[in-house]
Amino acid sequence: MQYPLILNQYPGNLQLYIPDPLLIKTTYEALYLNNAATLFPFWAKLWPSAMALSLFLEQNLDIINNKRVLELGAGIGLPSFSIANQVADLTITDYADDAVMLMQKNIEFVGCKNIKALIADWNSFPISIYAEVVLLSDTNYAPSDFESLIKLIHDFIHKGATIILATPERITASPFIEKLAFYITQQEFIDVTYNGESASIGLFVLQQN
Repeated sequence: MQYPLILNQYPGNLQLYIPDPLLIKTTYEALYLNNAATLFPFWAKLWPSAMALSLFLEQNLDIINNKRVLELGAGIGLPSFSIANQVADLTITDYADDAVMLMQKNIEFVGCKNIKALIADWNSFPISIYAEVVLLSDTNYAPSDFESLIKLIHDFIHKGATIILATPERITASPFIEKLAFYITQQEFIDVTYNGESASIGLFVLQQN
């Protein structure tokens, strides 16, 4: 893990190690000077969509109770860790090595035996991973990834999975959601505030009709 960590408190007496928000930028800049190919760690921030998804899951436990759950592009993985004691099996994935290293550290810290963290890119996602519920928070930010992400969502839906998607209101969000509109069975908006930032997050439940 290349980023300094702090222990942070979340609702439900959940504690997780996260990259120190005050040191992310300076640490990245130092790493970039040493290697210009270093990518900015967008995974290292707790985004409002992850908070909104955690709140939604807390209020809709029937959707994930005793289910096999997968989170895509999880970053810190707050939604997954917040429901770890409610699910049968939990797989948390991200494409970034550091993100998965952090997940593994938190898995050991919280002591749950039903969680595993894997490096996985939704552009070439392992077909062997099975889930009854798939979580995504703020993953639809890059239009260049939309085609592969939508295909993966379709694949899971056609296998009978329930998709729970959290997304902020942004220009690119609407076209992405429109391509999935046929499968939306539930939707709502949740307002969240964190570190002085307020955001309205759309929550969408998608299932095979």
